[in-house]
Order: sequence, then C-alpha cells, then structure tokens
Amino acid sequence: MENSPALLATIGLLLALWTAGAVWAMLRASNRTQKAEGSRKAVVRLSRMIEEAPAIPLLVRSDGRIEAPDRLARWFGLEKVPEYLSELAGNDESGLSEEQTDELTRQVRRTQKTAKPFRMAVVPPGSSRALALQGTLADPSVSPSGAALVWVFDFTESEGELSKLREEAARSRDDFGALVGLIEAAPMPMWFRGADMHLRLVNRAYVEAVGAESADKVVADQIELVETVGGKTAAQVAQQAADRRQPIERILSATIDNARRTVRVTDLPLVGEGIAGYAVDIEEMEEQAREFRAFREAQRSMLDQLSIGVAQFDSQHRMTFANQPFHRVFSLPPGMVNDRTTFEQMLMVARENGRIPELRDFPAWRKELGEWFLADEPHEEAWPLSDGTHLRIVAQPLPDGGLVLIAEDRTEQLALSATRDTLLRTRTASFDSLFEALAVFAPDGHLELWNRGFAGAWGIDPEVLDGHPQAEDLLEAIAGNLADPKAITGVNHVIRSATLDRKKREGSVELADGRTLDFAGVPLPDGNGLLTVLDVTASRQAEEALRERNRALEEADAVMTRFLASMSYEFRTPLTSIGGFAELLSSGVAGDLGPQAREYVQAISLSVGKLTEQVENVLDLSQSEAGLMPLSKVKLELMPFVTEIVRNREAVILEAGLSLDLKGDAGKIVQADKQQLRRALGHLLDNAIAATPRGGKILIDIGRKRDTTRIVVSDNGQGMSKHELARAVEGIRMSADGKGIERRQGLGIPLARQLVEAHGGTLEIVSRKNAGTTATVTLP
Repeated sequence: MENSPALLATIGLLLALWTAGAVWAMLRASNRTQKAEGSRKAVVRLSRMIEEAPAIPLLVRSDGRIEAPDRLARWFGLEKVPEYLSELAGNDESGLSEEQTDELTRQVRRTQKTAKPFRMAVVPPGSSRALALQGTLADPSVSPSGAALVWVFDFTESEGELSKLREEAARSRDDFGALVGLIEAAPMPMWFRGADMHLRLVNRAYVEAVGAESADKVVADQIELVETVGGKTAAQVAQQAADRRQPIERILSATIDNARRTVRVTDLPLVGEGIAGYAVDIEEMEEQAREFRAFREAQRSMLDQLSIGVAQFDSQHRMTFANQPFHRVFSLPPGMVNDRTTFEQMLMVARENGRIPELRDFPAWRKELGEWFLADEPHEEAWPLSDGTHLRIVAQPLPDGGLVLIAEDRTEQLALSATRDTLLRTRTASFDSLFEALAVFAPDGHLELWNRGFAGAWGIDPEVLDGHPQAEDLLEAIAGNLADPKAITGVNHVIRSATLDRKKREGSVELADGRTLDFAGVPLPDGNGLLTVLDVTASRQAEEALRERNRALEEADAVMTRFLASMSYEFRTPLTSIGGFAELLSSGVAGDLGPQAREYVQAISLSVGKLTEQVENVLDLSQSEAGLMPLSKVKLELMPFVTEIVRNREAVILEAGLSLDLKGDAGKIVQADKQQLRRALGHLLDNAIAATPRGGKILIDIGRKRDTTRIVVSDNGQGMSKHELARAVEGIRMSADGKGIERRQGLGIPLARQLVEAHGGTLEIVSRKNAGTTATVTLP
C-alpha cells in the first residue's frame, strides 16, 4: 500500500499532536508533583514552625475529643495527649487540677455554643510553668462541626517579668506616695515649676510661709516666696537654671511667717521639663556663724592677753592665728599670720633666731613634728634652748586636720622649782636640827612631815611614822607611853584645833618615864597644822628650884625689912648719943678741956657726922632697893632749891679753886620730896666737885623738854672710862659667896639713881676719859 503524502502528513500531524499531548501531560504531571512536594514541604515547615512556636494549638471537638501536639502533653506534665478534655485532670504532680479542668471545660463549651472567646491562665500542679489559654471558635475549614481552638502560651518568663514589673510599679507607687508625703510634710518650703516657669505644685510649708489659704490658691495666684533681687524675679532665676542645666543656689532674705529670715534658695532643673526648688531657713546658722565669729574674735583677743604663746594652723599647715606671746617666744617678725606662713617655715624662722633646740638633723626633726597634725592625742615636749630658756610645747591636733601649738616659757618656773627644792631641803635640815620635835598634819588628819626628834620625844618607834599614819593611829601608839593614857585626848584636841578649827592651842603632858612635854598646835597658811613638842623636864625642875629659892628670898626680904626697920633706930640712937655727949664736952659742961682734949672732942664730932651720913646713905639705899623708900612730895621751885644746894657747898667750891655756873628758867616747878631730891642732887654735885681739878668749871642747867624737867650737872674734870663708870654706877654689891658686901666706888651715884627713880625719873651719866662727866636728871 502506498502511502500518500497527505496520509503521511496526517500521520505526522497525529504523531506531533500525540507527542505534544504526551509532553503536556508529562509537564502537567511534573508540575503537580512539584506542587505536591511543595505543599508537603510547606506542611512539614508549618508543622515544625507550630512545634517551635511559643503557642501550641489545642482543638476541642464538640464531643469533647481533643487534638494537640505531644509537646503540649509535656507542658501539662503528661506522657501523652489524652483523648478527651476531661482527661487533662491528673494527680498532684501532673496534668491540671480538677478545678482548672472544670473551668477550662466550662469556657470551651461556652465558646462552642456562643463563639465567645475566652482567656485564662493556669499553673499545673507540681510545675513552675505558667500557661496562658486563649480560646476561640475553630474555623470550619479546620473543624466543620463547631470545634473550639485553644491556643496555649508558655508565659513563665513573661509572668516573672510582669510580676517583677508589677512589684516595681507598686513599689514605685509607694515610693512616690512616700516622696509626696515627705515633700508635703517637709519643714522647708518646696515647689515645682513647669516649662513655662509657672508654679504648679507647692507643699504645705510653702503655703504657710507665704500665708496663703491653700496650695491651689498659691498656684492660681502665682504667689512667690522669694522677692525680686537684683532686678530678677524668682521665675527668671529658675529660667537661668533651666538654660544652664545646672542648679543655682543663692542666699537671700525672705519673709517667712511674717518674719524676715535668711534662707538658702536652690533652683534645680529636672530630667524632664520643669524646675524644682526649695528654700532652707539658715537664719539660726547665720546667727551661730555670727556668734562664732564674735566668739573667735573674743577668744583671740583673750589669747593675746595671756602670757603663754598660742598659735593655730589649718589643715594645710598654714598659720591662721598667733598671739603676741607666741611671737615673742619664737622671735617671729610681724605679718607671719597675714602671709599664711606654713608650720615648716615658722620652724625655719625660729631656728634662725635660735628659738628651737640644737639639732643634728633638722629636716628629719621638722618632718617628725609635721606628724603632729595627724596625731590622735595631744603631744607634749620640753625644749631647752641654748640661751638657758626652757620651753614647754603642747601640740593639740584639731578635728579638721589643723593644729593648736602652745608654747610656755617655764624658765622662771623651773628656777622657782629649784629654789623650792632647795628651800624644802633647807626646811628639812632645819627641822631636823631644831631642839623641838615637829610634826605637820594635813586637814584630813594624816601625818605629812616630821623631824627626827618627834619619834624620840614621844618614845615611839620611828618606823611607825614611815607610813604617814592617821592622827588617831599615831595617838594610839603614843598613849601607851603616857603616865595617864587618858591625857592623849588633850593632844588630839590640839591637833584638831590646829588643822580644822584653825586655832592655836597649847598643852602639857607627863610621860611614864618621868619626862614632861609641852606641846602646841599652830595653824599653817597652807591649811595644815603644826604640832611642836618640847621636853621641858629640866626647865620644870629648874623652875621648881627657883620657886623654892624665891620663897627663901621672900623670907629673907621680910627679915631684911624687919632688920632695916630696927637698924634705923639702932644705928641712929648711939650716934646721936655720941654726938650729943661730944657737944656737951665741947661746951664745957664737964669742965674746961685742955687743947688736946678739945681737939679729940672735935675729931669725935666730925667722925660722928660722917658716920651718920654714911649710915643714912646705906639705909636709904637699902630701903630704895627694897621698895621701902618713904617719899613726901611737895611742889618745889627748882631754881631757888638748886641755888640753896650750891650755897651749902660754896666754901668747898672756893677752897677747891673751882667755878660754878648755874642757869635755867626761874619758874620751873616739880612734885618731889625735898629732902630726898636734895640728897640726890647733892651727891651728883659732890662727885663733880671731887672729880674736877683746880681751875675747873662746873655747870648746872635747869631746863624743860616736852613734858619733863631736866637738871644737868656737868664738869670738865678727868672723866671716867666705861669700866670705871660701870663700877661707879654699881656702887656696892653682894660678894660672890653671898656672905658679904663688895665696895666698888662709892654710894653717891647709886643712891642718887635710886632716889631719882623713886621720884619716877631717870638718871643718865655720860663720861669720857679726860673729857669730863655729864649727869642728866629727868623728872616728870
């Protein structure tokens, strides 16, 4: 069979169409295969994404069946996902609790019926995982029979963060409330300004300070606490703080509670928009500062008056104050304080002036002194200087890091201390060398000081005194040595009187060994009491002997008085008889006498006269010494009285070749015994006549001095030495054996002295060898 071209073309066309259809079918199948593979991969990817997603779907069908990935079972603490929703309830360590399951079932059923979504959070028992459940009605494409789709989220970390944020928010609210309360209760005015610098908030103190009704009133009326200062209002100053982004602080005066007060105002820009401000009342601080400045000035003025040098250095070791004594002690030039001289520089200047000790290593010593600023306690040193000055240095560190340096010149004190030590040693040596036993008691009664003779005087052991015993203990030890132990109370009273009563008392006590002690308590200026003890045993014995002898002398004096009374008659009567018989013989009563017999009678009369005069002198002198001289005073005019005495001796004066000059006031009158005064002046005149050689001169002068009358008898004779004058004044005295009388010179001068003294006057005799003698009688 032959193939025609048309057939061939038809067959070729059919083959081409079949090939094209096969190719198309193959291409389509390949495309579907690729789509299926892509869908499978998409499903796998979506499944993996769901498994890795933070939320797990839970499909609950209308019959209660559930579908969910196995991962949800692990979240619930189950081994696998149960078949029904009610089976999610497990035990205490897995699944949900019955309450949680019932609540979830109720919410799912309501959603299935009403399509209303729900939210709930559960924490499976025994797990720390927090799960959030969000349920909605499932899309029909997912489950056409009204199933509920519940998405389960694990928000454990979010819940922790939310809890933390909630706690922080609550704490912030509490802190903010506390801060608001604190600001409101703050005693200082506080305020807040907005971006427009208008007041928005003020506290109660602000309202009270400006005297407003309320905070709202202050904000509404924009009542400012601070007035305009320097042409700038408070708002303008706050704007400057906002522009600079830095707080502005200023001190000014403001009216607070209707009183002008000094306040420190601070405008503080906040992080956000606005300016906070507060005002601190510093009126008391300013007042204290003023008082401190006044106190400091007064203190420094006072320190300038001290004799001790004081200087103050600040924490940078600079001198801030030094008084004048400090400048003098260290020879510092003026202006050291104004130049803010450092401590080290001050030491250098003092070293140049020789006012610090001589040192080998001055830099090391200066560095050591610099540590005074860091010390915790005061430091004291003694600085001996090369010129003999001794300085006491006290370094007192201050809390602010400064230092107070005190320099005291103790040179004089040390000298006084050395002198005091010497005096104490001298006193101790003097005490120990005294005959008296001494002891010093303190006001509290204990023994402070004693000498070596104190223990021996009381007969006690010296070791008893070494412990400075109390007076009671010491007296107890002494009482055993007394003849009468009860007499110790007298010693106690004397010590108590000297120490406490500050009175002087004396006493005497006898010891058992026969000794007698006199003691006395004397209060001392330092408050102590001095007890002096003296052994008067020998003096008491001598006193007793003197008393016995005095009694004997009194008896002898009585015998002498009786003797003088009888001798006054016994002496004068025989002499008068002899003189009378001699005058009778001389007058011829017994017949005419021959020349020789007459001569004998005249000699007898002359001897009787002299003997009578001597007897009278002896009797008068004895009576005067015995105090028995009888005086009969009358008014005497001295000039005629003395002239009569001179006239009675005129012949003797002329015979001796002497001249006599009598002068004085004629009106002088005295009260005196005429006979006794005549004898006294006569004896003085007789001595002058006897002591003046031929051609000599005697002067008698009567005068008055003050309330006394003076009679001066002087001559230019040979005079007497001191020894001779003493013998002449003594006249006669008892012999050394007391059995006789020693004749010394004569009875004239002693008798004249006794007679003048009997008149209440005095007799003074001045004589020089070869220069004459002057006797001065002074009468009242």
